[in-house]
Amino acid sequence: MLPSFQIQDQRTTTAQRTKSVDAISDRDRSSISINGESFHASSETIAFRVGELCLPNGESYSGSLLGNAPEGNGKYVWSDGCVYEGEWRRGMRHGNGKTQWPSGTTYEGEFSGGYMHGAGTYVGSNKLTYKGRWRLSLKHGLGYQVYPNGDIFEGSWIQGSPEGPGKYTWANGNVYHGDMKGGKMTGKGTLTWINGDSFEGSWLNGMMHGFGVYTWCDGGCYVGTWTRGLKDGKGSFYPKGSRFQDVEEWYLNALRKRGVLPDLRKQNHAHIHHASSVNMGNVKVGENQGSRRNPSDKLSKGNLLTLEQSRNKNVSLERRWSLEVSIEKVIGHDSSLDLSEGLGKSYGTNTLPILEREYMQGVLISELVLNSNFSSSSRRTKRRQKKLAKDVKRPGEAIIKGHRSYDLMLSLQLGIRYTVGKITPVQRREVRASDFGPRASFWMNFPKDGSQLTPPHQSEDFKWKDYCPMVFRNLREMFKIDSADYMMSICGNDALRELSSPGKSGSIFFLSQDDHFMIKTLRKSEVKVLLKMLPDYHHHVRSYENTLITKFFGLHRIKPSSGQKFRFVVMGNMFCTELRIHRRFDLKGSSLGRSTENVEIEENTTLKDLDLNYCFYLEPSWREALLQQIEIDSKFLEVQHIMDYSLLLGVHYRAPQHLQSFNVLQSKYNC
Repeated sequence: MLPSFQIQDQRTTTAQRTKSVDAISDRDRSSISINGESFHASSETIAFRVGELCLPNGESYSGSLLGNAPEGNGKYVWSDGCVYEGEWRRGMRHGNGKTQWPSGTTYEGEFSGGYMHGAGTYVGSNKLTYKGRWRLSLKHGLGYQVYPNGDIFEGSWIQGSPEGPGKYTWANGNVYHGDMKGGKMTGKGTLTWINGDSFEGSWLNGMMHGFGVYTWCDGGCYVGTWTRGLKDGKGSFYPKGSRFQDVEEWYLNALRKRGVLPDLRKQNHAHIHHASSVNMGNVKVGENQGSRRNPSDKLSKGNLLTLEQSRNKNVSLERRWSLEVSIEKVIGHDSSLDLSEGLGKSYGTNTLPILEREYMQGVLISELVLNSNFSSSSRRTKRRQKKLAKDVKRPGEAIIKGHRSYDLMLSLQLGIRYTVGKITPVQRREVRASDFGPRASFWMNFPKDGSQLTPPHQSEDFKWKDYCPMVFRNLREMFKIDSADYMMSICGNDALRELSSPGKSGSIFFLSQDDHFMIKTLRKSEVKVLLKMLPDYHHHVRSYENTLITKFFGLHRIKPSSGQKFRFVVMGNMFCTELRIHRRFDLKGSSLGRSTENVEIEENTTLKDLDLNYCFYLEPSWREALLQQIEIDSKFLEVQHIMDYSLLLGVHYRAPQHLQSFNVLQSKYNC
């Protein structure tokens, strides 16, 4: 697990110590020694001089003084043996300096207002070393850290934890390139084991989650989807020797360009940029003395038992990223080696079978054996390729340069980045009546070449209007939406995706790159309705935290210099969950025209009332709470005179219990 290092106690102590210097009382200042001579200091003494301060609690300062406060260069010694030597400003550590704790821990670098702030190097008593950026005594920005066990992380830090792009190298040789969040692998990334195995794809809380490609060191690989470390959904398994057809290699490269898979070239470029941005100085990492796992090592029964017992633990950057992958190394993958060896005589080198598999939470529920001995231009290959593309296709069309909505997307992202960046530093307060209504808005011109308040951009000139910014900031906080995550999700490097309108409104829908937020265009009349109901909506959300009503995060308007006005509302995507949604329903409680006909049903198909043929059994208290919340929300919509609304329902299929038992039994016998 990624070592968790906290300096909170030291930060508090440091702040207290700085405060003790800054708050020297007049009585304490009466005992001042300058050049060895004692005298009584009056409040009128404000000259700049070099001297010493001796406090009754045993602490002392020697160096430059302005009046009776440290100013310039000086040395402060606390009663417990902690020492700071460096620059001061108005009685607080400010500038370059070095702090040394009695334990042997040191920090040397920049300070501001008494905090470690800027570029600096921290060396702990346990030999933990960090060199990089700091903010308010927390690691924040680009940094390079060597852990006591020999692990190394180089990349982005936010509020003391690895977050953003980076590279984590374990002492045993395993390497991860990709995104981090809260110190865990989250986002897109590639993990390469010391034995040559690798996984490139999506991660969540340190586990494989989403689309990805697992490649064994001998060349065999599995292309498919994972859910919390377990294979889940359809995929293709290519045994050893059945190398990818050219069309499949091209397909994976296309997925990397679209952002579905991580692009190692971009990650390496970002890594080089990080390394060049942080001066590593003379930081050296000793050679690893730990044991390395031999690539030929296999997991024993004991290993599998341990993995099974730890399945429900909160895994982070550990050796065990996927229980199911580890088991497959023993039974699934290794058995395929025997299969390939047995079939090699009759099929030849490049005719090994390709297995199309479907999993449900790690349980194999279907398998189709295909012969790979056909040309890449055959119809069968194209059909399989289209089927694979359909299985992993993300909803919507990526908005890239040349797309009809490209300029609109750039304007929207720039406006939201400006709005959130402007409102976030403002001190939080309760919303007032003046924060609501059409007049509680502001607008800003965004010329293409930039201005004193706005940056230059690649879109055309446009005017940005933000409605009720303080109210929506308060709503985002109530919904526990972090401002930085909100901006990165909508305004990050990845493009938004445009969805075809699922309803009759004719609105345009955009989806954020991580599927967390949905953006919908509104008519002017709809904006007026939303602004009118906003005070009641805010009160309703604050009163009922479990409300099922759509979550609104922002309301904006864009007026391009050469076109019509566009009004947008940012909403939450309820189908973005850690569990895979296999079926989704739009329920209105009526039967007229409420069925989906002549449509091939897949996971992204929206079904209707008459298509729902399930009975749901809930724990009595849960059922009562759900029905009560539906009743409360329906009354709210009725008071607002809103008639056209529905209940969205997402269904996740769990693996049948008998298949789970069979899978465990099969694992035991294969071991």
